[in-house]
Parts: sequence; C-alpha cells; structure tokens
Amino acid sequence: MKDSFILVAILAIVIDQTIAADISGKVGFEGNAPKRARIQMNADPQCARIHKSPVTGEEVLVNANATLKNVLVYVKEGLKGKKFEGPNSKVVFDQKGCVYTPHVLGVQTGQEVEVLNSDPLIHNVHSLSKENPSFNVAQPKKGMKLSKKFEKPELFKVKCEVHPWMGAYIGVFNHPFFSVTGDDGTFSLKKLPAGEYTLEAWHEKYGTQTMKVTVGATDTKTVDFKFVSK
Repeated sequence: MKDSFILVAILAIVIDQTIAADISGKVGFEGNAPKRARIQMNADPQCARIHKSPVTGEEVLVNANATLKNVLVYVKEGLKGKKFEGPNSKVVFDQKGCVYTPHVLGVQTGQEVEVLNSDPLIHNVHSLSKENPSFNVAQPKKGMKLSKKFEKPELFKVKCEVHPWMGAYIGVFNHPFFSVTGDDGTFSLKKLPAGEYTLEAWHEKYGTQTMKVTVGATDTKTVDFKFVSK
C-alpha cells in the first residue's frame, strides 16, 4: 500500500511538470536605427591587432527584421511564494577580442558563472552589483577562469577599467523565466505555472516596458513588445 502511494505521488509530480504554459514573442523596433559607433581600441594596440575590421558598439543592435537584440525579457511579478531550484549547468561570460560576450547575460540565483579571459592580454572584471557582493578581479593571462555565483536577484553592469569601452550587463533571477533576444529579436519563457504575470522587457538604452499576461495550464501564448527610437 505504501509503495502504491509513493508511485502515485511520483506520477503526480511528473504530470504537474508537464502542465505548464509557454510564452514567446519578439521585441520590435520602430524608427531610425542609430548608427553604431566605432569602438576606438588604439589605446591598447594589442586589442586593435586582434581585429581585422572595425568593431562597433552593442548599445543598440537593430536586426534585419526590425527587431531589437540584447533585450532581457523576464517575469517581473506573479511568482511570489513559488521556489525554483537553480540549474546545475554553468554559463560562460567571456572576454574575447576586448569585448564582453555575451553583452547581456541572464542567470539564475545559485547558478555558476564562469568568467573567462580568451585574450592574450590583461583584463579586469569589475561588477557594479549592489544586492550581491561586488568584485574587481584582474585576469592577466589567456585562459584564466573565475567562478562566481549570485544569491540575490538584481540587474547590474560589468566593466573593465583596463579597457573603458568594455561593458556588459548581468541579470540575476530567482526563477528560470527569462530570455535575451538574439539576431531575430525573439524570446521564449517555457513551462510557466498557470497564473497571471507581469512581464518586463529591459534594454540598456530604451529602458523598460511591462505587460500583463494570463496563462492557463498547457497554454501557448504569443506576446510582442516594441521599443520606439526617440
């Protein structure tokens, strides 16, 4: 009898995990795309020599399909009281070609972030975090790695004082429902429990937009954001 109860409980957990909603969409852009500024790397000839063609900034990247890259989309409200285990997988935050890759990174609390120096020169990684302990660490050699975990949700900038043009952003969440738009401007939030949520889309230049979405079990919904150039 006890074994039967355990089996039923396990089956219930499996079923619950499959009863979840997916939200996907895109982040559009309207207006004239600003010209991408060339990054002047002459201050460090080693950086300049790495690139055979000019390098431009990533503050505003408008895709060919009139969408916006590097927008962080996430559930802002609606998950109160729910807890989610952090993933065992790590994410890599790289310094390559004297730029940070990726430019915008989303991670879950407790998830390992491997900070890597792929360049044959010195970098330093300085986090401007406030909720999590900030750090400022030099990585003078190629292949050096630094492991970090963040325990509190926040969005903060990372910079390199050796190369002042280097900047990126890390968003830390206590849930897995976040996504960063890429070359097609799309995002996807999978396996959300049924409920009413506030989604937020954040961009480093254009700020934030929010949208309320209600999903039922097994729903698949499409929602779109749009930023307008000023």
